[in-house]
Amino acid sequence: MLNETHDPRCGSWIASANQPHSDFPLQNLPFGVFRRVGASETFRCGIAIGDQILDLTAAIASGALQATVADAEGFAAASAALTCAATLNALMQAGARACSALRLTLCRALRSDSVQRRALEGCLIPQSQAQMALPARIGDYTDFYASIYHATAVGRLFRPEQPLLPNYRWLPVGYHGRSSSIGVSPQWFHRPAGQTRPDEAPAPPMRASGRLDFELELGVFIGPGNAAGTAIGIGEAESHIFGLCLLNDWSARDLQAWEAQPLGPFLSKNFATTISPWIVTLEALAPFRLPWHRAAEEPQPLPYLDAPALRGAGAIDIELEVALQTESMRREGVAPERITRSNFRHCYWNIAQLIAHHTINGCNLCAGDLLGSGTQSGPLPEEAGSLLELTYAGKQPLRLASGETRSFLQDGDSVTLRGWCARAGAARIGFGEASGGVLAAHAGRFAA
Repeated sequence: MLNETHDPRCGSWIASANQPHSDFPLQNLPFGVFRRVGASETFRCGIAIGDQILDLTAAIASGALQATVADAEGFAAASAALTCAATLNALMQAGARACSALRLTLCRALRSDSVQRRALEGCLIPQSQAQMALPARIGDYTDFYASIYHATAVGRLFRPEQPLLPNYRWLPVGYHGRSSSIGVSPQWFHRPAGQTRPDEAPAPPMRASGRLDFELELGVFIGPGNAAGTAIGIGEAESHIFGLCLLNDWSARDLQAWEAQPLGPFLSKNFATTISPWIVTLEALAPFRLPWHRAAEEPQPLPYLDAPALRGAGAIDIELEVALQTESMRREGVAPERITRSNFRHCYWNIAQLIAHHTINGCNLCAGDLLGSGTQSGPLPEEAGSLLELTYAGKQPLRLASGETRSFLQDGDSVTLRGWCARAGAARIGFGEASGGVLAAHAGRFAA
């Protein structure tokens, strides 16, 4: 539902938040965890506003937020107190009402006519001077496969006789990933090693991956969880979502091809996953909701995965893009080059369905758990969300403007994901960036 926090006519007394292409206008107010670069202070919660961060602990201590509380019960003030911690888990657990009340309080305190400006000016820290941390204590991580275009394109590469497996159209396919290797942008990691199985090899060699890839995804942070043995119904699923971020599910395709059968990815996925530092709430994304539909010729979702509200506004119009920068480009001061662009509205399975299916067997989700959407490829070849698709499994390398080519990522390459929502009559809402890069493999872990 739209409210005063979505009003595109409202500006902020923080000038950078009013720039037309700012990711973080007054209407966004995403949450994250930070501290000053080089400081020994503890990490704490904040919100992004323009090119600044509002330190929520300092803002609460100033007393300025008390003056803007909208409800008689002081619900917003109580919600603000939950952010006086090194993670957002407590606020996530408090639920959508708590988050909405806090967003309204912050919006009123930061808009251009606010009388709290003087008290809050000292609570701002430039984003350029901040070190970001994971925004939550992530207990569990599940990665899905929600784009039928990605699933079909990848399936066609490896199973041309049956690109899409029979279960795909009936349930959201997913696997449990590794939460301990999730890192916040920018995340640099060493090239992973593992077993591969070239067609001509009599035995699988142990070596560094030669087919390292990115995956363009969105991450979904869980708010209030559910008790073990219970299920979250499709109609209430979105009330269990705190917000969305960008997610890069780095993948070693040669390791994956050898290990994935019959239980799915393992070493090919668990070495690194990069997320953007700011979590954009579902409330901030309300102006960009779209109807979700399933084509009449397709199998319709089973009742536990279907609802009128989902059909009416279950999709979200989020533009997504990937930029690549090679080591030589970085050395010569050449900006990253965009290599693909897609949109989250193309999802075959939406975020409410992912949660309903995840819990239908009684699985308990917890505040701070993270779900990956799966690679967000669109219907056109140039909308592919991975190098595996863009280069047809390496057979058709990308040619960059620098003259270099890429089939898969090389050492020194960095990848940046970006996302934003924009339409006439609404403020632009951005996600920031999720960037990461590849370092050389550790020596001595495998035979040369």
